[in-house]
Amino acid sequence: MTYPQDPYGQQQPYGQQPPYGQPYQQPGYGQPGYGYGPAMPPQDQGLAIAALVVSIASLVVCTGLLSVIGVIMGHIAHSKAKRGEAGGQGMALAAIIIGYIGVAIIVGLVLVFVIVGIATDWDFD
Repeated sequence: MTYPQDPYGQQQPYGQQPPYGQPYQQPGYGQPGYGYGPAMPPQDQGLAIAALVVSIASLVVCTGLLSVIGVIMGHIAHSKAKRGEAGGQGMALAAIIIGYIGVAIIVGLVLVFVIVGIATDWDFD
């Protein structure tokens, strides 16, 4: 009895089962390579990209409203990515972090402005 592929290169005749522990190979077919199996649909990353762009733009323009919009879009994109409905989980997380940094900068600037205004007793008359 010969094995499916013994050291001498002989193959087992078609229709016979290989012994236990030996890989089964059908004659005439090569090993499966790329292209076999179900194709994965492309993941939509549009919302994550938009959230990241808006969050970065909020830092450049220094607008609090854009930061809040970037954070909201980032949270939506991140939750969709975690559920598997879309891709770009890392970009969405980066948009959230950058958006919160933008919100913190705006809040910090407003606090500094208010504290300086109170300390110097500014009059707007």
